[in-house]
Amino acid sequence: MALIYDAELHPGKLELISDWLPRARWFPSTEPVTARKLGAFRFEDPEGAVGIETLIVAAGSLVVQVPLTYRDAPLAGAERFLITEMDHSVLGRRWVYDAAGDPVYAAALEAALFSRQGQAPQYTERDGVRELLPESMRVFTSGMPDGAELADAPAQEPQDWTVSVLEQSGWELSVVRLLDLDGRTAPDPSLQATWEGQDFPVVLAWGMPNAG
Repeated sequence: MALIYDAELHPGKLELISDWLPRARWFPSTEPVTARKLGAFRFEDPEGAVGIETLIVAAGSLVVQVPLTYRDAPLAGAERFLITEMDHSVLGRRWVYDAAGDPVYAAALEAALFSRQGQAPQYTERDGVRELLPESMRVFTSGMPDGAELADAPAQEPQDWTVSVLEQSGWELSVVRLLDLDGRTAPDPSLQATWEGQDFPVVLAWGMPNAG
């Protein structure tokens, strides 16, 4: 479960993403961009300490997946993944990370891919009453392939996609950065999503056994 606060953020999420994208090593342009939100979803940190949110944004002609983690203190050893610090009017100072460098996100993505753990339900509180917020995206996974399917899986991951690769539990988890909206598929287990105006499932991530 994710509790969403009615809070003021400085900088705002789209502002910090717009500022960061031209500086991201995988983004194809260093020109200024204005990110526009298409949808978002959250994973749940079992410890309840780290916020894990993925935003899908339009940036010019590109559709970009931006997974973020929000922490109440700096993450040791993750300085190069720090995007910015944020002032949250309810929670105070927050450190915002590119989630590809956060082990809590890697564990949550592993759970989604292999155990079909879904997105976290999001709630808000008004006058002491907790209300369920509607989902802006449908996120689903194929789950683990069986033995025969795994044996027949390609020896190499799909080519020509812009991805960040996370090492987790003997697997390589590929997180797609620049999304393909035309129905391209990836090996199972894969994480896919649809949102308003996007009826074809879009691959967000997939996993393959670590060849090493």
